[in-house]
Amino acid sequence: MAGHSKWSNIKHRKGAQDAKRAKVFTRLGKELTIAAKEAGGDPGFNPRLRLAIEKAKAANMPKDNLERAIKKGTGELEGVDYMEIRYEGYGPAGTAFIVEVVTDNKNRSASEVRAAFSKRGGNLGTDGAVAWMFQKKGEIIVPSEGIDYDEFMMAALEAGADDVIEEDGEFTVYTEYTECNNVAEELKKAGFTVTEAEVAMIPDNKVAITDLDTAKKVMALYEALDDLDDVNDVYSNFDISDELLEQL
Repeated sequence: MAGHSKWSNIKHRKGAQDAKRAKVFTRLGKELTIAAKEAGGDPGFNPRLRLAIEKAKAANMPKDNLERAIKKGTGELEGVDYMEIRYEGYGPAGTAFIVEVVTDNKNRSASEVRAAFSKRGGNLGTDGAVAWMFQKKGEIIVPSEGIDYDEFMMAALEAGADDVIEEDGEFTVYTEYTECNNVAEELKKAGFTVTEAEVAMIPDNKVAITDLDTAKKVMALYEALDDLDDVNDVYSNFDISDELLEQL
């Protein structure tokens, strides 16, 4: 998508359509469990877990659910052995998709992702098929109202950011993915409001979608993939204009 704001609009639109809070909590729970299993249950020494906790709190995930998910990762409670898998493929109009899956059944996930691609004008590729078109980056969102761009840019760079883009009332701060949480914390200390901080796959270039029919096909594939229970996140390089988004 062309900038975080439009991507957020897609996700907010999707969320308004299905309102599946339970599914959101399930995804967050998986991330908490994996992060805790990977590097322990202390967020002070586990940046990935720290980010996951912040996202869970921002989504108003119940404290009991959050703590239970972490304990499953540390082994204090019995839990499922999740695997993280990445699938890559192509969609309509030459668009590229990266699908990140967290699953306890690799065969089920592969079958469902392949079916979603094939039924909606896309095709599942091999490992590395489209990943070279993306960069793994930290992405931090800060509301820009009342803040001078140049002053914020200087503060963000001092905090360790690589770049800042202003669009639709927001600053999108890009960082090295390993530094996302540290930069977000420094921006908070500097007095800025951080509304989101996450590691994402950012496309180097975007495919402009200029007609409604193609926009519908691309969004149908995106939503079909995002609807799958095992899918944790979907990234793509399509760029749909605001005018077309309003017609979807």
